[in-house]
Amino acid sequence: MTAGDFLTKLTVWVALTAYSIACAGMLLARPDAPRRRWMRTVWTLGCAVFLAHVACAFGFYHGWSHADAYRETARQTAAMTGWDWGGGLYFNYLFAALWLGDVVWWWVAPVSRANRPPSATAALHGFLFFLVANGAVVFVPWPMRGYGLLLCGALAGLWWRRQCLTRPARAM
Repeated sequence: MTAGDFLTKLTVWVALTAYSIACAGMLLARPDAPRRRWMRTVWTLGCAVFLAHVACAFGFYHGWSHADAYRETARQTAAMTGWDWGGGLYFNYLFAALWLGDVVWWWVAPVSRANRPPSATAALHGFLFFLVANGAVVFVPWPMRGYGLLLCGALAGLWWRRQCLTRPARAM
């Protein structure tokens, strides 16, 4: 394994771990909890390390070529699904932009971010989680797939727990 391979893989897994820790904190904390400050820091760190991962991937694997990254995305997608399409790369760009935008929003206008509509929060985290699950479970080999399953399973379980705790009881 080259230094570039190591850095590219290390940065993505550190980023996904930070993403998972921050999301777990968000799912467990009350909106007014003092833990929000450390969650913002971990959320920011995860995003920064993810952007470092993107730089490593483009620098070490694709020679800073979008066309090469698109071809490689198409190759990997075809290997997994039979569908020769590289458009998933654009979803990765959107993932980075949305995560970075959320980080900036949390630092610049935390009250506004905290008061955004729950549907906006659900849409953001639904999209981010979908890409995390694909990147950490579907498109990786074992044993890292096991780690991805652990992260995604823990987050899904915490989300389900939160849904069950916040859902009003139904009358029989």
